[in-house]
Amino acid sequence: MGITIDRDVCIGAGQCALAAPGVFTQDDDGYGTLLPDHARGGDDPMLRVAARACPVGAITVTERAA
Repeated sequence: MGITIDRDVCIGAGQCALAAPGVFTQDDDGYGTLLPDHARGGDDPMLRVAARACPVGAITVTERAA
């Protein structure tokens, strides 16, 4: 899966890090960011939950072609 966070939209609510702490964290400014192991995508079952939890829709999860 591909994961992107639109940093221009993110407001730093932290819902992504709460919902999927194995994928997301917050940077020094409080904005959502991916943990290094998940920069190219991930298979965490909470990934889509975290994307839906974002109050401003800053997270996009896409399927990658095989």
